[in-house]
Order: sequence, then C-alpha cells, then structure tokens
Amino acid sequence: MSAPPAFILRTFELSDQEFSLFQKFFFEQIGISLSNQKKILLLGRFNRRLNELGLNSFRDYYDIISAPENHVERQHAVDLITTNETYFFREDQHFKLLQDTIVADKRKTAPTGSPLRVWSAACSTGEEPYSIAMSLHHAMGGTDGWEIIASDISMRVLASAQRGLFPLERVRGMPTEFLKKYCLRGQGEFSGHLLIEKFLRDRVNFIQVNLMALPSELRNFDVVFLRNVIIYFDAATKLKVLRSVVNTLRPNGWLLLGHSESLFGMDLPLRMIAPSVYRRI
Repeated sequence: MSAPPAFILRTFELSDQEFSLFQKFFFEQIGISLSNQKKILLLGRFNRRLNELGLNSFRDYYDIISAPENHVERQHAVDLITTNETYFFREDQHFKLLQDTIVADKRKTAPTGSPLRVWSAACSTGEEPYSIAMSLHHAMGGTDGWEIIASDISMRVLASAQRGLFPLERVRGMPTEFLKKYCLRGQGEFSGHLLIEKFLRDRVNFIQVNLMALPSELRNFDVVFLRNVIIYFDAATKLKVLRSVVNTLRPNGWLLLGHSESLFGMDLPLRMIAPSVYRRI
C-alpha cells in the first residue's frame, strides 16, 4: 500500500485592502499598529492557519475573527501576531539595577513587611519574569519579601511560560551561577531544554492582560518592566498605555523600558534616571 500523499500548504495572497482590515482589527483589539512593512509578517504567520481551517482567502479569515461569537479563534489570531522570541537576562543592566539599587532602596524606604512588588507587563514566554525572580531571590536571600505578576495578551505564550521549560539556546546571557542554582537540565525527550526550579516557578503569577484596558487590581507596584512593547503602538496609543501603566506604580516606583524606546516629549509624571529607566514623581 502506498503512503498517503503529503499535505501541501496552499500559499495565499494578501491584498492591500485585506491587510488594511487586519491593521484596523489589531489596532482596535490590542492597540498594535501594524505598519505596511508588517504585511509579510502577517502573511507568514497566518498562511498555515488559513490552510488548517480550509479557507479560501484572508478575507474569509478576517470575517471569522471579527465575528463577536468567535472569541477562541480571535484569541488564536492575537497569539499568532504578538508572539516574539526573547531570552533570559535580555538588556541585563536592568537586572543589575534591580539587584543592586532597587532592592536596597526598598529596604531603606519601605515599612517592615512590605513586599517588593514587580510587574512584568509584556512577559511573552516567561524569560523576563523568571530572570526577575532569579535576581530577587539572589538579592533578597529567599522567596519572602517579593511578589511578581507577569502578564501578556497571548494565552499561548502564558501557558508556555507557566510550564517553565525552555530550549537551552535561550539561556545566553544568564549568569552561570543562576543556571546552576535555578535550572534543571532536561533528560531523554527533554534533552536540549532546561526547566526552571519549581520553587521559583511558584513565585510568578501569570495572568492575561490587555494593556489597552488594565484591570483595576493592578496597582501599587514598586517596579514595572514594560520593555520592547510600546514600539508597536502609535503615538496616541503609546501615551494612553503609558499613562495607565504609570498609574499602577507607587510614588517613586520604577518604570523600565526597552533600550530602544523613548518617552521624549510625552507629558507623564516621570523623571528619567538613565536611558530606559524612569521613576514616578
């Protein structure tokens, strides 16, 4: 008996008119502004999904995800367009600042028993919040005295982050001491991967959050990591998101942005400490 024919992916075309529908859709849903240069990215990320659903065009897919009742597929589309690869201790100066300055500042100024509260506001697959957890455990000598909330719009990356299993290539930049102390090397089917130690995984609370509509319970943070995400917003959306995020900070709380991001010309209650590092006034 001959083998069944292999499944061949159909390659779809995306017209400018169809792309404009997706631009408007993602801007309204999650505030992301897809430039015309992102058309190829959308093509690449959605082509397989159209094949899986047996659709005939990108317009067919738009009609599905824009229908109010199709919230599951709408979330799937958000997952596809927002997922970005990251790695542990990316832009490592922020983690040195957390360990050497922010922890010491908290100990001097906060009432006894007040935990250091940190929000990783666009945590993707979890490398950032686990890097934060390692830094705080190292600096504060245990799992008491600090709390971490980690959020993302994508349920798929949140599920991956909660699992705490990562390819070994993601550890570039992780201090060797932390690799030995906080990670388990995978064996057998998990060869080539590492698992974050359970006691550290348990210290990170992962939740789904749309930065365009922050829940009221997100407040009183000492530090917010909002890195490499506002570059995807237009100027008006960026200011709206930043104002909401700043309101979650305690007075003198720290806001950390990506190194390529700037708040120049924005009317916000912040003072710049260093490039990408701000404190709430």
